[in-house]
Amino acid sequence: MIPQQLEHLYDVIVVGAGPAGLTAALYLARARYRVLVVEKDHFGGQITITAEVVNYPGVANTSGAALTETMRQQAEHFGAEFLLAEVEDIIDGQPVKTVKTSRGERYAYGILLATGAHPRRVGFEGEAEFQGHGVAYCATCDGEFFTGKEVFVIGGGYAAAEESVFLTKYASHVTVMMRGDGFSCAPAVAEAAMSHEKITVMPHMQIDEVHGDTALRSLRAHNNQTGEVLEYQAKDGDTFGVFVFAGYEPEVVVDFVEQDAQGYIVTDQNQQTNVEGIFAAGDVCVKPLRQVVTAVGDGALAAAALERYAAAMQRKTGVQPKIPDAPKPEPTAQMPQQESELFSAEMIAQMQTVFGRMAQPLHLVLRLDERPVSEELQHYMQALCELTDRLTMEVQRVTDADAPCVRVCKTDGNWTGLAFHGVPGGHEFTSFVLGLYNAAGPGQAIDPDLALDALHGSIDMKILVSLSCTMCPELVTAAQRLAAELPNVTAEVYDLNHFSHLRDQHNVMSVPCLVLNDTHTTFGKKNIRQLLDWLVEHQDA
Repeated sequence: MIPQQLEHLYDVIVVGAGPAGLTAALYLARARYRVLVVEKDHFGGQITITAEVVNYPGVANTSGAALTETMRQQAEHFGAEFLLAEVEDIIDGQPVKTVKTSRGERYAYGILLATGAHPRRVGFEGEAEFQGHGVAYCATCDGEFFTGKEVFVIGGGYAAAEESVFLTKYASHVTVMMRGDGFSCAPAVAEAAMSHEKITVMPHMQIDEVHGDTALRSLRAHNNQTGEVLEYQAKDGDTFGVFVFAGYEPEVVVDFVEQDAQGYIVTDQNQQTNVEGIFAAGDVCVKPLRQVVTAVGDGALAAAALERYAAAMQRKTGVQPKIPDAPKPEPTAQMPQQESELFSAEMIAQMQTVFGRMAQPLHLVLRLDERPVSEELQHYMQALCELTDRLTMEVQRVTDADAPCVRVCKTDGNWTGLAFHGVPGGHEFTSFVLGLYNAAGPGQAIDPDLALDALHGSIDMKILVSLSCTMCPELVTAAQRLAAELPNVTAEVYDLNHFSHLRDQHNVMSVPCLVLNDTHTTFGKKNIRQLLDWLVEHQDA
């Protein structure tokens, strides 16, 4: 059945905005098919946490974030549409499939699952207990917390070799433990780690357990060939870090496509699953090599097959999804028509779309101290307010430890419950703009099945982040959405680079970290449902 909401009908919906999904979107949009890319977290995928990419053909040296941002811009240039939302379910149907997202339903003839994979836990004793207090999974996000400390890296693949070298920027020494007899990645990558003066490589070594109090104090491992035991004890009063790079687990949003024993999606040579009209590409698939270049190849193959499938569905139904005209926001006296000092023309266009949907204006209250970061925040917020008449601001000079801070208020001065401490740049830029939209209304759609009334009493959330962390924005957005919706909930985001007292107070060695009512902590990204469940469980504890 063809849905009545033809404005939400697409030829193809791509779930996931990593290299595979972005490549497929580019190919499909260039072939003049209507394509939507739905991403729950951040555009770019896992590769965005890689500081240096040197093995992508034709590109001598770049970062993962820069490479995938170029891919996104290419796809958008040819007409691909993007939606930042979580896919909650996919209903298989003929000729149209329904994709249920946190921002409403969308429909398509074909679906591409390009959801990627997330870091795998090893399972040693203490791994879960000390996550965020010494055990970490992202060197880019958490490496700085271990400046001058010993670090152990668990794994023997590409990520372990590459990230161990990256960690030498901070750690006093890095020890790599691997189950096998050597690195399983390309020799050039392995050699960089094996020849580094600050790295010791220990083959056939498996970690058994870690122990400590508020942080790691000891580690025990064994050699799986000789049985020799290694026991490491931190010096008095010191701690150390354990970074796990032991492969990935697939993120599969549906359970009706065929998967192998490890949960990876099985596809044919055209990237099609066992379900007609549903394809998969990238790291979520069964494949011998998971790299950017293979993900891009998967995306191109899937796009070619989806072109043929969408064309057949158009002929069968007689309905061709209408590609919308490029949005043309009406110019105002406050809208710059070109790049500003802080924001690119593309960023300005995206913000204008958000500002145009805000149901009511907001007032930003800046609480500033004498540090240079306060001046930076004031400059940033002034530039933002100059883009729209939906935002005004005032400055308050303070001396408290929570400054600098921008509090999002209603025009009558009442606080919405949202605040950012520091400057919301880097990966937090998008989450801050979404926070404004949620505070002003109507905001991102919330699943009516969520039991929001289960949160009672005062719920004060502090979300401790790093602007370089790609996993932080999902938790930030979820917390801000709850705060915007519920008057008893607040969500204050802190850039730990400027608030070290919170890092010390809560012994934070990984981001994102969420502190509930200054008592309970949890680490890692969470969507709104996962966050709500955790808050309900711990609000009375």
